Amino acid sequence: MTRHSTEGARLLPWAGPEGKPCYLVGDGEGYVSRVADDIESVQLGMAADLLGHVDDLLGDRSATPEQLRYVVARLAESLREVHRVARSRGARLAAAAVRAGHPE
Repeated sequence: MTRHSTEGARLLPWAGPEGKPCYLVGDGEGYVSRVADDIESVQLGMAADLLGHVDDLLGDRSATPEQLRYVVARLAESLREVHRVARSRGARLAAAAVRAGHPE
């Protein structure tokens, strides 16, 4: 049986069963890597759009507590996604630096 570690593996932008992280072991050039890149791009774009909506809502003195709770929940979801993207990209940058002989 072959054992794979998460060291050098890519953290994917979605969770597996029971919310556990999913990893991809490979060269970063395959179909799943491209899908992950596309999903990360969508997640980052949605986060930027959400920030614009939050700015508008915070400037609206008539915003209700329900509206504010809703937007805070969406911000929490978005922050989790963006944090996962940042962790994944940071790990890949660090791995690339080690492969290039420039450990940080």
